[in-house]
Amino acid sequence: MELEQALHAARALVLDDLTAGGVADPDVVSLVEDAVAGRRWWVEQWPEGVAFIAGLIAQDVQDALLERHGRWPLCPVCTDSGDPHALEVEPELGPDPHWACTKQAVIVASVGRLSSALRR
Repeated sequence: MELEQALHAARALVLDDLTAGGVADPDVVSLVEDAVAGRRWWVEQWPEGVAFIAGLIAQDVQDALLERHGRWPLCPVCTDSGDPHALEVEPELGPDPHWACTKQAVIVASVGRLSSALRR
């Protein structure tokens, strides 16, 4: 049961971020579902990794979006720099994942809370 709760919570967090960025169309939601399915298998093999699932799903969706739609989410910190870049999930493998601007070395928002950073 803990696994399913973690997967559903991670799914909801990533969908919140996609919605905040205005990219939660049906094709993208399908990418989230694919990422959840893939990580379900992964965490069944390594149950201790359940605490890392939200960050991993966010990274999986980000990678899939890069191939289909381009960079996501774009960094709101560096919007005036003329060099748009995507935020990165930090830590790459750890609990409490955040979206971070690695160019400015700042945490922008927790995964699932991107809407607060985009409203600034």
